[in-house]
Amino acid sequence: MAESKWLHPPRCCWLEQGRPINASPQVLDAVARTLRLDAPEREHLYRLAEVPFETEPGALPRGVAPEVQGIIDALDPLLAVVYNSRYDILAANPAYRDLFAVRKARGIGVPNALWTLFTVTDEDCPVVHRERELPVMVATLRSSYGRHVGEPAWEEYIRALSAASSWFAQLWASGEVIPPGPRVKTFRHAAVGDMRMTSQSLSIDGMPECRIVAYTPEDEESREKVTLLRERRERLWPPAYTTENPAP
Repeated sequence: MAESKWLHPPRCCWLEQGRPINASPQVLDAVARTLRLDAPEREHLYRLAEVPFETEPGALPRGVAPEVQGIIDALDPLLAVVYNSRYDILAANPAYRDLFAVRKARGIGVPNALWTLFTVTDEDCPVVHRERELPVMVATLRSSYGRHVGEPAWEEYIRALSAASSWFAQLWASGEVIPPGPRVKTFRHAAVGDMRMTSQSLSIDGMPECRIVAYTPEDEESREKVTLLRERRERLWPPAYTTENPAP
């Protein structure tokens, strides 16, 4: 039988037992390498040591596997997107792109839903009742932030978005925390009007803190409008529309 990598981890046991131990990130990284810890185990080690955990740059997701892209594409005409806990957009299907013109966020370098929603005008925002919905998204972001306090990428993201939007800065300072969960949201498209949609999050194996978010019509009128958007897209871009790029 292969020897378990946890047979000789005295310092990890001390951490599990709550015994005080001062360990630098360098020491923790050395322990993780010696024990051949995977990413979730390495993160757990950092949390036990009460040291801010920063994912290694090479381990940050840049997109999704073809199988995941295939799943969200198959949900069309339902809107579907893959977010990480920071609302970076890792993948999206054509129906999502019909509604959200999400561009790379200045200072971050990746498409980000929160950045977009906080920096567009009310007229250009696809989310109706933005004054009600965006505070919920910020509170959800803060529930994830607790696992990343002190990480340079997260701290720069919060700083940059606070500088770009005084409203975000105000909401962030309030300290509200809400875990992710299903909600009924109203979206607006210039071609079909308002659509009431229920959001549902699904976890993805092997991608911690990432989730598929799918939006299903709340009523028959919204369902018809979602179908109309798909038909409109197929008329406008029949052969060329593609999902090779995971986010707009």
